[in-house]
Amino acid sequence: MCGIIHKMMQSILTIEQATNLSALTLAYVGDAVQTLYVRQTLATNHDYKPENLHRLAVQKEKCSWQANVADRVEQSLSPQELAVFHRGRNAKTSHQPKNGTVGDYHKATGFEAVLGWLYLTGQKQRLYELLGELNVD
Repeated sequence: MCGIIHKMMQSILTIEQATNLSALTLAYVGDAVQTLYVRQTLATNHDYKPENLHRLAVQKEKCSWQANVADRVEQSLSPQELAVFHRGRNAKTSHQPKNGTVGDYHKATGFEAVLGWLYLTGQKQRLYELLGELNVD
């Protein structure tokens, strides 16, 4: 188990390898990273019952919330991050969002793709900067 955790804290892929992954694969990883960050932050900052923590987490994980964050940070993305964001935003998917618009869903997917790309390439400082924009209290 310690080996897995240690590997999680290191760069897993080179920038080229991560960039060659599909945008939806990057978003898949980014969604998991964001979920863990939100839950960890809520659990360590609040003494709530798990069902209340879950309700708070769901609010921070909605595509409309993520789209709002994406709008705020888009101008601050590096050229590489912006390219990943655009690939994620423009990725073809048959998923229909249940709690947001299709446009919000695509922006959220782009944001998640950037988070996944940063995580997989070991750019933890930048990853935490963008996760901090979620304003999880």
